[in-house]
Amino acid sequence: MTSSEGGQVTGTKDKDYNLIWFAEACLSNALRLETYIQDAEGDGDSELADFFRRAQSESRKGAEQSKQMLLSRLGGS
Repeated sequence: MTSSEGGQVTGTKDKDYNLIWFAEACLSNALRLETYIQDAEGDGDSELADFFRRAQSESRKGAEQSKQMLLSRLGGS
């Protein structure tokens, strides 16, 4: 069973926390994919390396979109 915390305990609304979590997950994934790219390149598998590069690019996009949304929602500039 899941429950919504709603910010009473953490001081952060779920939707804001979710955006922060998503940005961190995307950035973490981009870092992890760098290792996978290097592994594939080390094995001479350019097809796999390119696949991981595309995935890494999408992770970066997700992180950037999350950051922009956080800025607009939290009143940053």
